[in-house]
Parts: sequence; structure tokens; C-alpha cells
Amino acid sequence: MNTALQGWDDTIVALATAPGIGAIAVIRISGPKSFEVLNQLFPKKDLLVQASHTIHVGLLKDGDNILDEVVLSLYKGPKSYTGEDVIEISCHGSPYIQEQILQAITKRGVRMAKPGEFTQRAFLKGKMDLAQAEAVADLISSNTEASKKAALHTMRGGFSSDLLQLREALISFSALIELELDFSQEDVEFADRTQFKLLIAQLKHTTDTLIHSFKLGNVIKNGVQVAIIGKPNAGKSTLLNTLLNENRAIVSDIAGTTRDTIEEVINIDGVLFRLIDTAGIREHTTDAIEQIGVSKSKEKMRAAELVIYLYDLTNMTNDELQNIVAEFNQASINYMLVGNKSDLVDTLTLEQFGAFKNSLFISAKNQTQIDALKIALVNNTIQGNIHTESTIVTNARHHAALQGLMSSLIEVEQGLNNQTPGDLLALDIRQCLHYLGTITGSITHEDQLDYIFSKFCIGK
Repeated sequence: MNTALQGWDDTIVALATAPGIGAIAVIRISGPKSFEVLNQLFPKKDLLVQASHTIHVGLLKDGDNILDEVVLSLYKGPKSYTGEDVIEISCHGSPYIQEQILQAITKRGVRMAKPGEFTQRAFLKGKMDLAQAEAVADLISSNTEASKKAALHTMRGGFSSDLLQLREALISFSALIELELDFSQEDVEFADRTQFKLLIAQLKHTTDTLIHSFKLGNVIKNGVQVAIIGKPNAGKSTLLNTLLNENRAIVSDIAGTTRDTIEEVINIDGVLFRLIDTAGIREHTTDAIEQIGVSKSKEKMRAAELVIYLYDLTNMTNDELQNIVAEFNQASINYMLVGNKSDLVDTLTLEQFGAFKNSLFISAKNQTQIDALKIALVNNTIQGNIHTESTIVTNARHHAALQGLMSSLIEVEQGLNNQTPGDLLALDIRQCLHYLGTITGSITHEDQLDYIFSKFCIGK
């Protein structure tokens, strides 16, 4: 028996739909006692003799107590999500009914499932690899078309297929290297070193492409944090309200109206932008509360992936803006310069400030050039096509493993160039295979699995 499966032979149950009142709820039970336990609660039919992948309607009863009229969906292992016997109970969405059914099941020796335990069992039973399993959680939490598409691509095996090609290519040459070691006394060479160098170059290119896709993947999965900063009364809150198309932030002519940061999310072309309206930055304010707001603004500015510096075109000098740009460049801050109140200045003023890099002019109040600002936000943060059919790495664990793989591939390449003995070359190749294995789960340990699946929702 696979040691990883030890302790996974019991039966589990959990609510698979979100808790609370709804039209229906789904309760999922998986394990060897699934049919036996539900058979005790479903007197209408003998579930043990029913075919897999069938649906049955009837009363669920605990003794003489009618729990609910339900629909049972039967899935006999291994042709089920977990690879075990699974029954999904569709009941009415009353929390009371849900609890009554769960109690009736658990008092018959079934335990409540831990977060992600159904998917963890699917992985342990070989229904999916670890990368696919993690994509299940990503799919559940996806909140844009791009994040859904990336998760679905990985869950359906797109990423795993890329990794399998890398692994098979390495294994084929590794086997030849290992064979050479068996004939070391005869000074024979089975692996063509020239071909191997070409292979390593191809593997490095593929790995590098996957590594660089993580920047785009991180944006797709987590969105982009954008801090809107500037002096008081530059129009930051008005801009936030205009982008959101609602009056989210208080707007007034009184300097320092915004004392705390306000955070909202907007979807632009399938990318989530987390907009942060900050307190106006005045260096010499004597208001203690405003000073705290300014301090928070600077903190958000340093943490943001993009800073929109919004300034009042009627109240800004060329030298002042030049100093601000110099500060951003020195601090390596990714920024955009957005001049507000463009409707109140002449063409000469716009030309003067237009000489600055990454400049855009708007009127937040009149909603002028707001679409252009949205396009600029996307272009500034998206390096790649979010609608690509290629694999986009969105998982930080996968990204770290790919970086380890790249380092090992470089060592193999250096070993080939330096004519390193086969036994040392074989060690470097094994290290490459190790990093690939940590992504797919062919190399893992129980603590790592518990950590990964603990981040799933209960019932999945």
C-alpha cells in the first residue's frame, strides 16, 4: 500500500456549497462507507445495487424522522472526483436541514472533512497531479475571466503537459548517462553530448518562458495595487469616484478632506486594479491626524505596484514636478504622471508638462480622457497577453521550483561544457527532476500536502 494513502481509508462528509440559506445545498460524502451509510438513510432503494453515475429522488430519513426530500447522485470509485465511492446529496438550502443531515451521517461513523480533503484524496488516488489540484482552488477563487482561464488551463493538465515534456526529455538522457556508469570500465559513451547540449538549451528556453510568465500570472491572480497620491485638492477622490462610477470617496474644496486611505477594486479588461485613494501629501501640515494620513499615504505608495501621481495642472511648476520624478526614480517606483483639470489650462501648459515621461492629462470632474487612463493602466502593468492559450504560471510555489530547475539546468550545461564525469552529471540531472517532481507532486511530503490543501475551502 502507498504510505501516502495510509490513514486515508475512512469516510468523510462536508457541505460542498456555501453555508447559509439558499434554494438548494449539496452535501458530499466520500469513502468506503459512503453507500453503506446513505443506504441506512434512504429507504426507497437499495443504493448498494444501483449503477454508478445515476440520480435518485426520495426521502432521507433518520429512523422515523424525515430529514428532507433529496436528490442523490451516485459515483462509484474509481470513476469519481476523489477516486473513491462518492455520493452528493442535493437537499433544500435550510441551514437546519443541512445540519440535521450532517449529524445523521456523522453519528454513523463518518467524520467531517478537513479543508481541501476531497481534492487531496483525488491527488493521492492519482486522479490529478499536485499542480492540477492547486488549480482547483485557484478556479474556485477566480474573479476575472483571465484568472478563470489560467486556472482551468492548469486544472485540465496544460501546465502538467509542459512539465511532462521537460521530464521525459531529461529522463531519456539521464537513463543513457546512468547506462554509461554501468559500463564505466569500457569507456563507452551512449549519450550524445552535442544533442544533450541542444536539449538543455531548449529546456532552459521553455523554463525561462514559464518563469517570466509568473509576473503576468501574479497580476491575473492577485490584481494590481495602484496608489493614487498627490497634494491635497489635486482631485484624487474625484478620480477614484470617476473610475468607480460611484461616489465612494468624499469630495470637497477643503484641503485634507481625505484623512485615511480608501481602497476599492475595479475590473479593467479582465484585470483587477486595487485602487487606493490616499490622503493628500503636505510635508508641513500641523494637523496631527492629517500627519498620520500622510504617513499612511507614503506607506501605501512604497507597497504599491504602480503609483498614479495626480497633480493639479493649475497649481504645479515644472521644477516641482521634476523633483517628484527624481524622487520616484531614486526609489525605483513604477509611476504614471497624471495631470488633472486639463479643462482649466491652455495648450502651452499641456505641452510643457507633456515633456515628462509617462504623462497623461485628464479632467476627473468632467470625465475627460478617463478611458485613455484605463488603457494606460493596463499597458503599464500587463507584460504579455492575458488571453493567451499558453501556460501562465500563477502559483508562487511553482515559480520557486522553476527557478530551482533553471539553476540546475545551468549546472548541467556547465558540466557538459567542462566535460564533467557522468556520475556528477547524473546528480545534476536528478536535481532537475527533483524540482519538476515538487511541482507535480511526484516528490512531496505529508506536511507540505497538509499546508497546500489547508488553504482550500471545506467541501472541496
